[in-house]
Amino acid sequence: MIPLSVVIISFNEEKDIGRCLESVKEVADEILVVDSLSTDSTPEVCQSFGVRFISHTFEGYVNQKNFALKEAKYDHVLSLDADEALSEPLKKVIIDIKNNWEYDGYIFNRRNRYCGKWMRFTTLYPDRKLRLFDRRKAQWAGYDPHDQVKMATGSSVMRIHADLLHWAMEDLEEQKRKTLNFAEIAARAYADSGKKPWPGQGLIHGSWRFFREYFFQLGILEGKHGIRIAWYSARYAYLKYTLLKKIISHGDKPSD
Repeated sequence: MIPLSVVIISFNEEKDIGRCLESVKEVADEILVVDSLSTDSTPEVCQSFGVRFISHTFEGYVNQKNFALKEAKYDHVLSLDADEALSEPLKKVIIDIKNNWEYDGYIFNRRNRYCGKWMRFTTLYPDRKLRLFDRRKAQWAGYDPHDQVKMATGSSVMRIHADLLHWAMEDLEEQKRKTLNFAEIAARAYADSGKKPWPGQGLIHGSWRFFREYFFQLGILEGKHGIRIAWYSARYAYLKYTLLKKIISHGDKPSD
């Protein structure tokens, strides 16, 4: 059986991380938590599960996850966020994979819980994520906060039809806060990389995001939840490019 490191990054996750850790006990040969200097009880919760716990100043989502990847004991890694957990069917599939590892990476369907409801449509399901992989053929890439695993050229990848569970948003206040926060992070990441917005980009991208979520991704079938997701998805896109334009116009220097 292939030994597996479960790797999690955290910051003030006392509400969720216990659920995450409980869900991986059966599949993990090592559980590593890289924590960004939490000020709540996250460290104590992790210690109660006997995990390997590393405190490390946050370097951005991509860099933090790559740091955690390097610190893992084993080459075969399951990477999760603290507000995620394995469903029972997914646990069984991962155990089977450990007994017969055939591919370099495995993609899961992520089912998001939004304002008290498990979503069936919009981009929140199936929200495909590559989270189980051989780190020798993978690294985290993308623009913060939208990190993603990038496999080496020629790697083999298989999609698993079992759900990774994600507690995405508890309420609209969290939605508002995260929308603005993620838009600011994305705008700064774009500015640091030299991206520049073209006229009307925020409005065009925002409009497209709304129609994609609500009509093409069938958010219309989710009632009020669907229209809220479409609206905040559009708002995120609009704010991201508006803030990018503001950063550039103010002459802000890229962060180190």
